[in-house]
Amino acid sequence: MYSRACSALGERFEPSPLQEDIRNAPEQSLVIIAPAGCGKTEALALRVAGLIEREVVRPPQRILLATFTNRSRENIAERVAHHVSRSVVARTVTVQNLHGLSARIVRAHGNVVGLDSDWDPPRADWVLNQCRQRKLSRAQTDLVQQHLQQAKLATRTDAEVADYLAQTGHSAAQEIEQQRIAEHLLTYDDLPRLADLVLRNDLVADLYQHHFGYVIVDEFQDLTAQQASILNRIASGRITFAGDPAQGIYSFTGAQPESVLAAATAASDRVITFAESHRSSPAVLEAVNALAPLTGGTTLECSRPETWFGGGLAAHVEHADYAEEASWVISLSSRILARAPKQRIGVLVRAKGRRSVLENALASVTAFPWHRWDDPIFDSHVGPLLKSAVRRTTESELLASENIERLLLSLVSPNELQDPGTREALVDAANWVDDLVRAGETVKSIAARIKAGETDTLLTAPGVHLLTGHAGKGQQFDWVLVLGLEQGSIPFYRAVSQDAKREEARVLAVMLSRARHGVFTSQSLTESKPWEPHPMRARPSEFLPTLLGTNAFSDWETARTWLNSADWAAIRSR
Repeated sequence: MYSRACSALGERFEPSPLQEDIRNAPEQSLVIIAPAGCGKTEALALRVAGLIEREVVRPPQRILLATFTNRSRENIAERVAHHVSRSVVARTVTVQNLHGLSARIVRAHGNVVGLDSDWDPPRADWVLNQCRQRKLSRAQTDLVQQHLQQAKLATRTDAEVADYLAQTGHSAAQEIEQQRIAEHLLTYDDLPRLADLVLRNDLVADLYQHHFGYVIVDEFQDLTAQQASILNRIASGRITFAGDPAQGIYSFTGAQPESVLAAATAASDRVITFAESHRSSPAVLEAVNALAPLTGGTTLECSRPETWFGGGLAAHVEHADYAEEASWVISLSSRILARAPKQRIGVLVRAKGRRSVLENALASVTAFPWHRWDDPIFDSHVGPLLKSAVRRTTESELLASENIERLLLSLVSPNELQDPGTREALVDAANWVDDLVRAGETVKSIAARIKAGETDTLLTAPGVHLLTGHAGKGQQFDWVLVLGLEQGSIPFYRAVSQDAKREEARVLAVMLSRARHGVFTSQSLTESKPWEPHPMRARPSEFLPTLLGTNAFSDWETARTWLNSADWAAIRSR
């Protein structure tokens, strides 16, 4: 962020000593431990510039910058462009997400593992659609997806995948995998599995080793063992791994932060650790640091504490029930946005069901804009088509339909469906509607949730943003409200083992670290469950003694006084 701002003002960007050290480091193999807000992306861009200037990599060889998402790919490419001319970047740097890299390897060399050239690339939610067509329950669908994922997280051949699934005894998972092969399809789980198999061919691996002279991996803690294997086959001993194990919150996708870090550290020439944050106020960092004993995270210091009004704010608040909590969220958000209308407030939960009462309360709020991150945002053409189709049906028609996708498409003009892009977007949208209908949403509420615009607007839009902790990773907000500091909510009720509890603590730390000026944690003293006629007493989160045992959090009265007396002009300018 600082680099872009300086560029816009015509100022010269001055890297920190640690960033400069990473740029000039002569070691071929580096591990960079960089918590959120510490300037990691800028350091990686400088690392690219240093490798090019020292001619560690010279054309026709290239530097591979491996990311996990398109958003992070675009972000790091933009940072690199501040330090290296675009013409040099075009000749020397490949920025690619890991699924894209796997697809590239499989497409070019799949024949070495018996793949013909006529296999179709992955389609969104193909497995989920197959489960719907078989009318499987949500629990059965989850089990199918788990079996298929586990079968393919190990680098198995198709025959070995079939053997694994046969051992599970789950017939639906076996049938869906057999159908995938019969239809010559690939799923997203197949790509890294097959790419890893392809690279076990020494001749193919040698091609990639000569093509990529160096690899830089962003967010190494999200790597699966399979993805780590792919990168090591391409450039073992010539890799910079950058990330933060304390932000490893994706074990459900197969990520293995501890083992990946251990292997990378054992093979590295040097480990560099960031401990200074440029993103958050001292109060926010103190809240994040409070969880370090549980997460194993680095203790962070604020780079310029004097620039944050009052040192920022962290507070814990108790509420009698979810309704009282919802009123508090709306009141607090109104208070902040009345004084700083362009600021962004993130309301984060571990699982989206925890905020249902708040969503109902927000439905009638007009004082400020609010955004729900787990709803898709449709383009300006598809959004109105979907809304019109939904409004022309009823809940009973949708529930009675054997194929909601077919029903909704029948309510759209055939001329509109001639465009492949429009048809694909409407098919994906129909699956989203299907999920909402099965969850009990009404046609009216579904129509109200259909928003048209650009997805990227969520990243800058002022107002209140509702999202889960996992969706919030990599984002930042001026203020963060974390709801659900009750046992079963945070940590999630399915987290039983010590490893699972440790990851839940990391999820909480990630949520807290999204905040710039201030963070609030909220706890309800009772919990409401659909199957219970009356609210029940909620147990406080087991993480609360660790959080509140420090000086990180003030109470609500102290926080209210802080907000009322704050210099909002200073806050708005930061």
